[in-house]
Amino acid sequence: MAHFDVFNGDADGICALHQLRLAQPRESTLVTGVKRDINLLKRVEARSGDTVTVLDISLDKNRDELVRLLEQDVAVVYFDHHFAGEIPESKNLSVQIDTAGDVCTGLLVNHHLEGAFLPWAVTALFGDNLHDAARSAAQPLDLTEPQLDQLETLGTLLNYNGYGSTLDDLYFPPDQLYRKIQPYADPFEFIAADTTFQTLRDGFESDMNRAKSIAPVLETECCAAFTFPNESFSRRVSGVYSNQLARENPNRAHALASLLPSGDYLVSVRAPLATKTGADELCRQFPTGGGRKAAAGINALPGEQLHEFLAAMQKQFS
Repeated sequence: MAHFDVFNGDADGICALHQLRLAQPRESTLVTGVKRDINLLKRVEARSGDTVTVLDISLDKNRDELVRLLEQDVAVVYFDHHFAGEIPESKNLSVQIDTAGDVCTGLLVNHHLEGAFLPWAVTALFGDNLHDAARSAAQPLDLTEPQLDQLETLGTLLNYNGYGSTLDDLYFPPDQLYRKIQPYADPFEFIAADTTFQTLRDGFESDMNRAKSIAPVLETECCAAFTFPNESFSRRVSGVYSNQLARENPNRAHALASLLPSGDYLVSVRAPLATKTGADELCRQFPTGGGRKAAAGINALPGEQLHEFLAAMQKQFS
């Protein structure tokens, strides 16, 4: 019988899987991709009796493929914090879904494992830009401020690595990045012992310096939006730069639109941190849009719809 681990290629997906496999080691086929590649269940060729664990991808966007697996007598365990819509009823499905604004999948897995690998859940929360929730969750660990800063940096870098329109944009394919983390039960040991951390930090600093030089195309009290050129750095930096802007201006919504070779835009949206709501509603108004209340995106916004998007953004967050 085969097992498949299906996970988002960002910090949350990787940290969620890592906690689970530290607690319950098993051989598995890894199914993942760039952060925006969430239609992952269609890539699972499972048969009756096989098992699947799904982490940090929207059930709503994978429902048909989930139903296909359940009907083939495949047992599925599902952890997620994105909009789910109607959840199929099946004896083969076990679901732990919570869409609250201060929850991530890594935290849900941490609750399931009764806190066994809490530092990795804290890393996941930082990666998903849930800094207050991360610090709150970390309290039992009694970490120093420099240690918290290290986990914040690690979460940010793991998240940064997931952004791109293809795997070629990334420093490490997410399955490879997971394999690099896999030997380390302690994130501080990974930071100190593995060159991966430094590689990502160097790339991150270079990309962020370029991002900061780009002026907004829209800037009001309630919204700011930026357009980035068709370059790998734009796609890599889109999520983490959006997160930083959100922290620096907590009452303002932010959008970062990176030009794609097709002429479409890859869009990252962050709701104001003060409310953590509205990002998914805005993005779902456009084809290929989705996400969660605090952070959402559009995979391919047609170039001619950019002005329409900016108008919808101002209306959503005014």
